[in-house]
Amino acid sequence: MGFAVSDELLGTVVPIVVYWIYSGIYMCLGSFDKYRLHSKTDEEEKNLISKRTVVEGVLFQQFLQAAAAILLFTITGGQNEASPPQPSSFVILARQFLTAMLVMDTWQYFLHRYFHENKFLYRHLHSRHHRLVVPYAFGALYNHPLEGLLLDTVGGALSFMLSGMSPRTSIFFFSFATIKTVDDHCGLMLPGNPLHIFFRNNSAYHDVHHQLYGSKYNFSQPFFIMWDKIMGTYMPYSLEKRAEGGLEARPTKEFKED
Repeated sequence: MGFAVSDELLGTVVPIVVYWIYSGIYMCLGSFDKYRLHSKTDEEEKNLISKRTVVEGVLFQQFLQAAAAILLFTITGGQNEASPPQPSSFVILARQFLTAMLVMDTWQYFLHRYFHENKFLYRHLHSRHHRLVVPYAFGALYNHPLEGLLLDTVGGALSFMLSGMSPRTSIFFFSFATIKTVDDHCGLMLPGNPLHIFFRNNSAYHDVHHQLYGSKYNFSQPFFIMWDKIMGTYMPYSLEKRAEGGLEARPTKEFKED
């Protein structure tokens, strides 16, 4: 007798597995110094938290997300079973993906920005993520558990429900969103990266946000830069070579501090 694995279980577990596999690939590529946005020395000296603590924090965050995903699939499961099966056309799947991406981007932009603008929330919640001044791949989900619940888990749930995607489709969407989030924190600008070709919201774009001069800009994540453009929080940058090797994202014009 075969062992059946439900789409709901896969939708919960697969993105977590993808997170660590994709992060591991980037950690193996970390020796490509000429494509690094920060030196290894900066990574060790500027970050305010140890990598062991980051791993423990991410694992705890993923445990909470898995519990929330199981609860979400349990609540919506009866509705999905009662509804007629969706045609598996490319157009419908593309529309669901795009809707989910826009919902997630909108939710995360405005909440992420509010975490910065509200001094209490920044000090007690969001500042934990910014202890990684020099981001790296497996630190992408390192944040306060309450922030992770509000920003990532609730954002993911809204994307799932409002797009109308099935649990099976969610396996692919959340795996893709995970890959994109890890890529944005990898600290590398590798040539030919297809994500950097199709999305301007990339590792350099997000690295600007992690620096002191860019902390009030480039809030958008993980897909598009639409809201930064609309809301006037976009900081343009240029990639320049550092004298000691590697790359650096530098703002292309001066900005006034509020």
